[in-house]
Amino acid sequence: MITEVTMPSMGADMTEGTIVKWLKAEGDEVKRGDKIAEIETDKTVVEMESYNEGLIRKLVAAEGDLVQVGSVIAYIGDADDEVPETAAPAAAEPAAEATPPAAEAAAPAPEPEAVPEPAPQPVAAAPAPAPAAPSTNGAGRVKASPIARRLASEKGFDIAQIPGTGPGGRITRDDVLGFRPSPAFAQVMPQTVRREVDGSDIPLTSMRKAIARVTVRSKTEAPHYYVTHAVDMTDAMHFRAQLNEALAEHGDKVSVNDLILKAVSNALVKLPKWNAFFNDDKLEGHSDINIGVAIALDEGLIVPAIMRTQNMSLVEISRAAKDIGRRARGEGGTLTQEELTMGTFGTSNLGMFGTDVFAAIIVPPQAGIVAVGAVKPTPVVHNGEIVVRQVMNATISADHRVGDGAEAAVFLREVQRNLENPTRLIV
Repeated sequence: MITEVTMPSMGADMTEGTIVKWLKAEGDEVKRGDKIAEIETDKTVVEMESYNEGLIRKLVAAEGDLVQVGSVIAYIGDADDEVPETAAPAAAEPAAEATPPAAEAAAPAPEPEAVPEPAPQPVAAAPAPAPAAPSTNGAGRVKASPIARRLASEKGFDIAQIPGTGPGGRITRDDVLGFRPSPAFAQVMPQTVRREVDGSDIPLTSMRKAIARVTVRSKTEAPHYYVTHAVDMTDAMHFRAQLNEALAEHGDKVSVNDLILKAVSNALVKLPKWNAFFNDDKLEGHSDINIGVAIALDEGLIVPAIMRTQNMSLVEISRAAKDIGRRARGEGGTLTQEELTMGTFGTSNLGMFGTDVFAAIIVPPQAGIVAVGAVKPTPVVHNGEIVVRQVMNATISADHRVGDGAEAAVFLREVQRNLENPTRLIV
């Protein structure tokens, strides 16, 4: 039976996505879970998985097309299945979007251009600003993905000056990130020593708008409350130093954040209520623990998840965290749809910025998120004496619909015990 493949939602507020690259061609066989396309969202590029099995009978959307969530982009079925007639027009639709109606109306203009004007063209060769045209379409509009436009705007680049390597010369995210302005660009930068504050409005990028929608939804729907514990990390830091010395020959190195991820994962195994979502009249439980890791990018914040941490050792979690961080920054691969949409609990760390304590916003529909600050030498009373210990503040932001303050305190105490007794982290 023929089945539709639609543009998936890669997040609560995603409304459209761009087909960056098809990983399968028409006629290819696909199985459930196979990667079939790379999709660009407001935040990043994600590998889309197939939820059906069969042959790719028709690719409706082309590479570079911007498609609304829920729209058909391909058909999967058996060799003798009939592809719906609507497949052909749907494939042409995104192309129409790329060229505005006004530009389409101007399409007949090429005929007058082709008639007697080739002769004056060489004469007009004196105005040489024509090199800016390689990445424009017939209507003179620069062909670029939404995320590429946003990045170029944030970095102050003229999008028309960036060479495009995508389909048809389309400018991609990587083109903008790899662009280096010419020396002439630097010469036009203001050289004045006067200090003036720009008080003009700052337009929001699409990613920042998406973050705004998600955080407003989170604070509106989930009644947040916060519990903070001071965690004595002295033993954990000694444990980490000894472990890294032993792991050096294998090329592995465990970070403080890896210890936190393992401590949270072990706490969720023991107290699985916090690995559930509030859903109408019940708590929706999950058999896998998928811990979200807040990652700050130049464009904004994303929280991809390390999947199934309940089955991972501390070193495996460390490797997975480094891998997901690299891919989030576009180094050596892309994040998967599963990693971006199936987190069950969150973590956030601002310790690298010297932050002492903060509270994070819960990623809906998760039940909570643990935020940690820097590990700092702090005078404390230990065994009846004032001594200097390595202390870190940890704060859980919890959904009151899932559990009360005492329950959140019990959960955070379990995380604290795991860190203050680091041998627990090797089980």
